[in-house]
Amino acid sequence: MPDRAAPAGSPRWLPAGRLEALDARPILPVLVEGRPLILVRDGGRIFAAERACPHEGADLARGRCSEGRLLCPHHLAWFRLEDGAVSPGWSFRPLRTYPVRTLGGVIEVDLGRAGSAP
Repeated sequence: MPDRAAPAGSPRWLPAGRLEALDARPILPVLVEGRPLILVRDGGRIFAAERACPHEGADLARGRCSEGRLLCPHHLAWFRLEDGAVSPGWSFRPLRTYPVRTLGGVIEVDLGRAGSAP
């Protein structure tokens, strides 16, 4: 049987959810290969990010999204969905974001390239 592993550094797209699931709620918690993530619809774009806030682990699935930013429900800092950058005044690391694509109504995430949404 041929080896189907992608070469190092190659995208490894994994199914994360159905596009229509974001119709009912703009922030959807998902589990991809045991990793808790959120899928976020902001306008016409879809983003994927880690689910726990890097500050104190708050559940970002309970946050709000507006104008390309995700608001943490615990301490009210926001994260830019494009690259995970945290709002000014906070000294913790950026939110991990992941590249996303949709194929046939399925949202796929590339876990191998954290930190850079397309």
